[in-house]
This record gives sequence, C-alpha cells and structure tokens, in this order.
Amino acid sequence: MSGFANFGNELYTGKRSYNFVGAKKLWFIIAAVAVVLSIIIPLAKGGFNLGIEFRGGSEFTVSNVQTTDAALGEKAVTDVVQGSVPRVANVAGTTMRIQTDKLTDDETLRIKEGLTSAYGVTDNEVTSTFVGPTWGADVTKQALIGLVVFVLLAAVLMALYFRTWKMSLSAIAGMAVTMFITAGVYALSDFEVTPSAIIGFLTVLSYSLYDTVVVFDKIRENTADLDASTRRTFTEEVNLAVNQTLVRSINTMMVAILPVGAILFIGAGLLGAGTLRDLSLALFVGILIGTAATIFVAAPLYAWLRQNEPDLARQAKRVEHRRAGAGSGSGSSVVETAKA
Repeated sequence: MSGFANFGNELYTGKRSYNFVGAKKLWFIIAAVAVVLSIIIPLAKGGFNLGIEFRGGSEFTVSNVQTTDAALGEKAVTDVVQGSVPRVANVAGTTMRIQTDKLTDDETLRIKEGLTSAYGVTDNEVTSTFVGPTWGADVTKQALIGLVVFVLLAAVLMALYFRTWKMSLSAIAGMAVTMFITAGVYALSDFEVTPSAIIGFLTVLSYSLYDTVVVFDKIRENTADLDASTRRTFTEEVNLAVNQTLVRSINTMMVAILPVGAILFIGAGLLGAGTLRDLSLALFVGILIGTAATIFVAAPLYAWLRQNEPDLARQAKRVEHRRAGAGSGSGSSVVETAKA
C-alpha cells in the first residue's frame, strides 16, 4: 500500500511522469478505430437486441419452475405459433421469462397452458403481459430525448463552469467516445437493450463527466498563472495535471467498478439474476471506458485545441529560451572551471 502511495506522490510532484498528452495522435487513432468498430458491430448484427419494451410483444413469466430448460419454453410457444422465434431466459433461480411477438387472446391462453404443463407449475404461477408497439415507440422516443437533453445540458454547464468552450468540447468528445464504445460492447454481447440499460448508459455518461471535471479542475489550477511562468509549457502542465490526478482516477474507478462487477459476474453470471445483466454490463464497461477516455482523449484533445493560441505559443518560446539559457550557462561554468 505504501508503494502505491509513493507512486502517487511521485506522479504529483513530477518525479515520475507518463507522457499521455505527447502521445495524443496514437490515442486519437485508437479511439477513432474503437468508435468505428462500435458503429460497425451493431450494423453487421442487424441492430441491437432490443427488449420487449422497445419492440413490443407478449411476455410470460413462469415462477417456481421445476427445471430451467429453455427448450421447454420454446416448444410451448412454437407448438401454438408455427415459425415463431421466442426468447426464453432464466431471470432468477426458479423464474423463467418467455418473450414472443404479438399474440391473439386464444394463442396467449394456449401458450400459457403449455408453459404450465412444461414447467410443472400451477396456473397462478404463469403470468402474461402485452406491450404494444406504440408504448415501445414512446419509450424509445423518451430515451433519445433524455440522451440529447443530457448531452446539451452537459455541454452548456461545462462551458459555463470552465469559462471556455474548448474544455466543454473536449469533455463532450470524451463522453461521446465512452458512449459509442460502451454501446458497441453492448451490441457485441447481444444483451437486451432495456430501460434499465438506458439508465445505465446515462449513469455512465455522468460518471465520465465527473472524472473529466476532476482532471480539468487540476488543469485549470496548474495553468492559472501560466503567463508569468517559464517552468513548463501549457502542454506540459496539462500532462502534469493528468499524472497528478491519475491515482485518484484509478481509485475512483476501482471503488465504482467493484460492486458493479459483483452484480455482473456474481449476481448475473453465477446466480442467474438476469434482470441485473443489462444495467450492470452498461455500468461496468462504461466506467472503464469513461476513465480511459478522460485520460487518453479529453485531456490530450484540450491541450491540442489550445496549444497554438498566440499567448500560449509565446509562453512556450519563453520556456524554450529559459531552458536554452540554463543549458548554455551550465556549459560555460563547466568550461571556466576546467580552465581554472
């Protein structure tokens, strides 16, 4: 533990430093490739695996089943509706969920009877609900509106808080990378997109902005009196701020990701709590990507956007002149000492 503390102290003082900003082109290329792949994956798969809340249809819930064999639920549906492709999942220890396309009242009753017989339960332990396409379309619309409003408010508030649109743009870019990559991983996993997943995405975006604000606050602090300083250039101060907040970012990420990982791998994976998978996967991937996006995208992008500003360019030249003068001065002292 003391070793990690020393590591953090060395990063803060500048004794140890990683050149995150200097390798910005590499990070931008990696981020761009990841975003493109995240767009291609759902397109190649024919879209996301939308939950019943978005596509509409009928859903049966069977409690206290004697077996969790999904084939039994599929057969109960296909025996009534030929050619149907039901989605059967074990959402808890002894609870099965069967989703189908829209059914008639007669088909619903016959499938309910088939599920009762197949899973060895009573009639009261099989419930059915119907989600109309109109309601699903409304959920989709509200989810998109919520996402757009969140991004717009975040952009405006970031610009007002930091008093520069370049910080706001950099933060939104990092958040966009987080959103696209998280969505790509979600599509690759073939998990259902449910309202819970949308909530997870919005939560992840909030986390991404929080981490970015912490780093950007340190950048603002380091560059507050930059005009009067010849110790470091603007780019170097940004890189120092990223290093100084690196341990905090890692600690925050670990604290957030441990309970989410427990839900995803233990709750959903081992215990079969299927209702938690959608939310936990979005949070797990998003927290990891959100932390990385701040370090490798948002901060380097902000440095790149501002590095050619006239005031910063002049300050960088003063830093170079001071270093050149210090170097030549030390060299002269060495020569004079040798002559003496």
